[in-house]
Amino acid sequence: MKVIIAQIINGIALGSIYVLLVTGFNLMFLVGKIIHFAYPYIVVISMYACWGLLKLTNNPLIAVFGTIISSILLHIMVEPLFRHINTRKGPIDINSSFIVSLGIALILTEIMSHQLNYGFPIAFPLNWMSSSIFLEINLIRISTGQLYTLLVSILIALALFILIYQTQLGRAFRAIAENISKARLQGIPILRLNLLLYGIAGLLGGIIALLFSMLIGSASPWLGEYIALKVLAVAIVAGLGNMKGGLICGLVLGIVESLIIHFLPGSWSNALAFLMMLFVILIRPRGIFNKNSIES
Repeated sequence: MKVIIAQIINGIALGSIYVLLVTGFNLMFLVGKIIHFAYPYIVVISMYACWGLLKLTNNPLIAVFGTIISSILLHIMVEPLFRHINTRKGPIDINSSFIVSLGIALILTEIMSHQLNYGFPIAFPLNWMSSSIFLEINLIRISTGQLYTLLVSILIALALFILIYQTQLGRAFRAIAENISKARLQGIPILRLNLLLYGIAGLLGGIIALLFSMLIGSASPWLGEYIALKVLAVAIVAGLGNMKGGLICGLVLGIVESLIIHFLPGSWSNALAFLMMLFVILIRPRGIFNKNSIES
């Protein structure tokens, strides 16, 4: 029983990061009108930026700011590519955005596997905020990394939901998500808000990179693919664009994955994500929560 409780705690910490990833992914889908498959890849390359800054400066504060800035800059750099797709005449083609995002993901993977650290995985220093044990009761251990991950994830998720559902800016985002043409006619500055959206996604991605670096303590060129497939699976299971459903499904996946990794050998956690996605697509093609909308 104690082992199960310990794995549930690990799963909640992991699931809280999935929640942030899926929230960012859904926000880009609803407001930016894109399937941002490269989002987790940008998170991973931001982890590389954090590792490099720690190695060069040995200053955690510089590493934190550098990670967030690198994530924001990468998102701002790719924004014109997606803007070009969304401003073409005719209906918005989400499939084209997925292809562009997939290309970005492949480029980032190529950079990480050949140009950074000679393609080898990276490991963060043991004192990178996650090595100490905050609480230990027999087999149940809560590290400072898990504690920071959980607390920061809760605060960030709460702040995002307040921003979207309780502020004037959030109402503008929701108007764009519902009907971009009507939002433009009402005087909403689409381009400015689009740039702000990518900045928010970059800020969120940088924070996720820091949380991942504290929680797992390492990264590899293939970590982006591993995370991206999980995020896509959670988004489809919950229903593409369903913010609240993504929160629930992200936590559930984290807990179930942690239990499976402990009790079953091999890569059953990956198989679980795709089995969930396949089952939902067959039974409920629009997702469990069946509401593709940013509205509450």
